[in-house]
Amino acid sequence: MLNSLGIAKPPAETRVVVAMSGGVDSSVVAALLKDEGYDVVGITLQLYDFGAALRKGACCAGQDIYDAATVAERIGIPHYVLDYESRFKEQVIEEFADSYARGETPIPCVRCNQTVKFRDLLATAQDLGADALATGHYVQRRLGDQGPELLRGADPARDQSYFLFATTPEQLAYLRFPLGHLTKPETRDLAQRYGLTVHDKPDSQDICFVPDGDYAAIVKRLRPEAVEPGEIVDLAGRVVGQHQGVIHYTIGQRRGLGLGAEVSGGEPLFVIRLEPNRRRVVVGPRAALGRDRVHLKEVNWLGAPTAMEAACTVKLRSAQAPVPATLTRNADASGTLSLSTPQHGIAPGQAAVFYEGDRVLGGGWITATELSDLEAAA
Repeated sequence: MLNSLGIAKPPAETRVVVAMSGGVDSSVVAALLKDEGYDVVGITLQLYDFGAALRKGACCAGQDIYDAATVAERIGIPHYVLDYESRFKEQVIEEFADSYARGETPIPCVRCNQTVKFRDLLATAQDLGADALATGHYVQRRLGDQGPELLRGADPARDQSYFLFATTPEQLAYLRFPLGHLTKPETRDLAQRYGLTVHDKPDSQDICFVPDGDYAAIVKRLRPEAVEPGEIVDLAGRVVGQHQGVIHYTIGQRRGLGLGAEVSGGEPLFVIRLEPNRRRVVVGPRAALGRDRVHLKEVNWLGAPTAMEAACTVKLRSAQAPVPATLTRNADASGTLSLSTPQHGIAPGQAAVFYEGDRVLGGGWITATELSDLEAAA
């Protein structure tokens, strides 16, 4: 008989490692599983310098480690802090800086899940003899005909499936997401019921290692060449302004260009593309942003094993509604998305995440975009 985690053991004989960030979500996961009688072990990752992260909204550093330890003591489970600072710097922060230097718009949260959490921490959980690794993500997992499937969280406002697209089938078999069927208010109610001091703690910010929100300062320190000044040009190559580094811009950006109405003829201008090798920012009207073909790398596939072409819906940014598309995968883990209608502001470095209804079919990293019908852009 299976327990509530789908494992053929009594809860008391089932060891579960909980990734405890110090926030309310993972704290409730630990309390829930402990309450159900599981052998729970809490692990918190120290990912970066305490001093730089002692602020409201940070995660995986000073105050949060203290909060996780306090929760573990409150519910009576062992708790360990692992120093992952060097691997986090190499695999997440350095990659973040490199991506911006390439003129991309990175998502460090996905890289963190892909490497430090769902690869390194998962291996540690297995070393501890755990039967599963549980997290506080708002996604759902179910058993399908061909194994575990990843689904959106039940609450659309909290769904985090976009950020977990790189989860492999092997990892999904080991992972559990006990909050996937809940809303955030329901989670906070549970935290109060269990007497957890973090019940009203604010959610962590997306880029947890940027203490003051100034990501450009981190890139400047790690990749100073990325903040060299250059030209802002229009689609015809005419110089219309100057910039202080391409890292300050992203595809689709409208605000902060510093260009007067005399440059645009009164029409709003947007960042159409970045040319970091030439230190150029190219601007133009919104219509020039339209793209219906998206090229991908590192495609992770969670759908039918033999399907190399699939109809799906795709999210091209975390907050964007899914749009219809056809995905063509290649044997080298690259791929191409053909969108049903052109979309605006698709940025290299972001993720394209594929869905079939609520099921996550996978995703990949955007490398380039184009408009297949060039006459449509004329």
